Amino acid sequence: MFLRTENFRTFIKLYPVVTFILAINIAVYLIYLIGFVLLKITPIGQLFAYGYGWNAAVVYGGEWWRLITPLFIHFQFQHILFNCFSIFLFAPALEVLLGKWKFTIAYFVSGILSNVLTLYFGPTDLRYLGSSGAIFGLFGIFLFIIFLRRHLIDRQSSQVIMIILIANLVWMFFFPTGIHVLGHLFGLLAGFVLGPILLFRTQSNWYRR
Repeated sequence: MFLRTENFRTFIKLYPVVTFILAINIAVYLIYLIGFVLLKITPIGQLFAYGYGWNAAVVYGGEWWRLITPLFIHFQFQHILFNCFSIFLFAPALEVLLGKWKFTIAYFVSGILSNVLTLYFGPTDLRYLGSSGAIFGLFGIFLFIIFLRRHLIDRQSSQVIMIILIANLVWMFFFPTGIHVLGHLFGLLAGFVLGPILLFRTQSNWYRR
């Protein structure tokens, strides 16, 4: 289920929303890397300064867009590489199961809810960026499937999800430096809560397709 054997053209055709998410994340990173890091174009740096998540700016400055724009921004190569690789591996299966519109809701609503919960329960001076909250939202939906909709997933895929999720949680708690822990946990919670709504009446053995 998580083995990607499609060629580039087939991947785009089968998973248009996943392709869009990957493309926009990579494009935004390249704009930052080339425009600000390499060419030192100050306005680009200023633009990105208004895009990352910052609770204080939302609370005191009314900059509500910071609850959305962090989903597309990565400043480090390792960060975008890990997130895009996770999306590439695990998101296509959910796009097939949910359909493109429900999957779009799953991804973006999970990410935004993660940021909203971080705003209310996190420290005011917290700053963050990246699509990890949305990615953990997808894992939250998988978790709901594993525990409450077992007929929708095969045993081997369940084991893969649980191993990766547990490994991520262990790493997150023991080596939290540079990791947006609240965002990950709230994303996982948001996805789990969205699970029964998005999967209502879903009966298909999608992983056999």
